Amino acid sequence: MPPAPTATPERIKHANTRYHDAAAGEYDAKWGIDFGEVGQRQVLGKLSKALGHHPSPARDALEIGAGTGYFTLNLLQLGLIERATATDISSGMLTTLRATAEGLGLAVETARAEAERLPFADASFDLVFGHAVLHHIPDLPLALSELRRVLRPGGALAFCGEPSRHGDRIASLPKRAGLLAAPLWRRALGASPARSRAAEAEDGHELEIEVDVHTFRPAALREMVAEAGFDDVRLRGEELLANAHGWLMRTLEASAEPADVPLAWRRFAFRSYLALQRVDTALLEPRLPPELFYNLVLSARRAA
Repeated sequence: MPPAPTATPERIKHANTRYHDAAAGEYDAKWGIDFGEVGQRQVLGKLSKALGHHPSPARDALEIGAGTGYFTLNLLQLGLIERATATDISSGMLTTLRATAEGLGLAVETARAEAERLPFADASFDLVFGHAVLHHIPDLPLALSELRRVLRPGGALAFCGEPSRHGDRIASLPKRAGLLAAPLWRRALGASPARSRAAEAEDGHELEIEVDVHTFRPAALREMVAEAGFDDVRLRGEELLANAHGWLMRTLEASAEPADVPLAWRRFAFRSYLALQRVDTALLEPRLPPELFYNLVLSARRAA
């Protein structure tokens, strides 16, 4: 849900900071983020779709809105980044990222920074990328100009997981279906209804409904990136069946106490999601317009 029309950029940034600080400790579990073979395969596939080819190794790479490190840490493990810098508006997310990186034996520079004001010199990076972040940024044209500034000539821009406007509307259907089916689903699994989160009402979790700013029309997003001075803008859709399935599963699971959801169910939900991802990739994404998909992936290049 987007913020109120009267929300200021400062309010939007405050909501994003507080919510993501509060969510950092449980974020990987909530969204099924993996730093093993599955996660590496997912990240490589998404970045390859955005670029239109298998990515070449980058000497210096910058992630915007890195969160807990899903993209950066998996790309490092794949050997596709030599030196990584991760930024986020949330210090809590960066703390979790650093802890995970240490556990994996990976070196990452981190900086708490807003995308509209990056603390880096001109032409510092060969690759600037992000996952599910552009829709959180209040002044996206200004941010895109900053991303171009810190890219080296010939450098690549790549963003994945950005919600399309029509795809976001389609996603409301499995969410509503999940809410209707939740009581029967809990009864079948013997799960208790989720307890009220009243105790968390002021800890930042309540701001989740305020953190999303944009959904995108593909043509408008492509034009915005081009107007920021990028060349070779490429955009396509990702996840139709997998997204509908994922929102249904997440809605059902959110209705129950987490400890009551069996591990076997979680495995089924995740594996079936991955299977539908493969169907989307092989059959639907090459044939259907990007407007129909929940996620948009895009890439562009700074002219040499």
